[in-house]
Amino acid sequence: MSGSLSITSALADSALLDLPWHLPLDAWPNESIASLPKGISRHLVRFAHLSGHVVAIKETTAEMAKREYDMLRRLQNLEIPCVEPVAFITNRSDEDLDPLNSVLVTRHLKFSLPYRALYSHTLRPDTATRLVDALAVLLVRVHMIGFFWGDVSLSNTLFRRDAGAFAAYLVDAETGQLYSGGLSNGQRENDLEIARVNIAGELMDLEAGGRVADELDPIRVSNGIVAAYRLLWKELTSSESFASSERWRIAERVERLNHLGFDIEELSIKTDDAGTKVRIQPKVVDSGHHQRRLLRLTGLDAEENQARRLLNDLDSYRAAYGEPDSDEEMVAHEWLVRVFEPVVRAIPVDLRGKLERAEVFHQLLDHRWFMAQNQSRDIPLAEAVTSYVQDVLRHRRDEATVIDPPTGSITMPISVIGGATPDEDWKLKV
Repeated sequence: MSGSLSITSALADSALLDLPWHLPLDAWPNESIASLPKGISRHLVRFAHLSGHVVAIKETTAEMAKREYDMLRRLQNLEIPCVEPVAFITNRSDEDLDPLNSVLVTRHLKFSLPYRALYSHTLRPDTATRLVDALAVLLVRVHMIGFFWGDVSLSNTLFRRDAGAFAAYLVDAETGQLYSGGLSNGQRENDLEIARVNIAGELMDLEAGGRVADELDPIRVSNGIVAAYRLLWKELTSSESFASSERWRIAERVERLNHLGFDIEELSIKTDDAGTKVRIQPKVVDSGHHQRRLLRLTGLDAEENQARRLLNDLDSYRAAYGEPDSDEEMVAHEWLVRVFEPVVRAIPVDLRGKLERAEVFHQLLDHRWFMAQNQSRDIPLAEAVTSYVQDVLRHRRDEATVIDPPTGSITMPISVIGGATPDEDWKLKV
């Protein structure tokens, strides 16, 4: 390194000093670079290895690097899905002391891909629609905390598979601004229009390159984010009036919000002077209802749709083997040890970079269901795992870039719920 390099980082990682900051980013040696698919960016972005992880490095100005680093940290504290800021580095210079661009360093989001890497040859309409729907959910989430994005697009978003859908993560926050008083309708509509125009342009670009299916209409898909956004925004924020005899609609509204993945922290309920009308207004909503329940019961951290699917399997297990007054936490622990973990351990080591664990389990459940439909019989879990690994998972490309080293596990006897004996093969029953 040359000159007075300045590194600001929330992580105490001395390995940052080992990267070749004295070289322009486009001249970094291959041994420092990680080969990963990346989206379109107005700045030069490259991936590098850092302490067993992969980081994204973006060249920009010192002011923009610091601003985006601070903004990403604030969004993280507000639990918005976004990339993790690692550091911003200024005062770079080469060996001749000529100045180099400042950089922003963020941690690469494992098992995530830019939208251009989420299809093999051509982008199908249903895949494009699911990407846009995921982006609509993300846009609603950032607007609810008062964040104006300013450059909403598929290119500025990373996507993770989420039980047949996608979960969207904000990548580029350099144009964003947080407003403590929330956003006006005009600001929200401005962001929404930016999203619609950018998505249409991105899909038209793919269309010009022959990378979309013939039946995909870029304008229709891009208009879809407007409809999806407004429907979700209305469900989360609008008030609702009904007769006092229809109080069941309060629970129904809560259930609808939970199904969308949001939990209500506060609900305002008012009656009129005659006491015949009830008006409900969700005041504070937070996403991740199913994520939090799964994390509380099992310690598994999954995307929202994945969590819903795993909880459905857990609830089915409880119905089949649990007693009516069975403790939910105890059943969840047994399901985790007897169902989820054995499936994960059954995946060959060389295939564990294909998908994250929760997505593998979700896809296995789908695969087992299709096998049962095709063969008109119950499929033991062990048979389904073997078929899924050989016929599906082995043919997927890797979506992880860094796999944590395998760790040992401690096994212990389990008290079986519902009268089953330890000698019975759980794989034939679940």
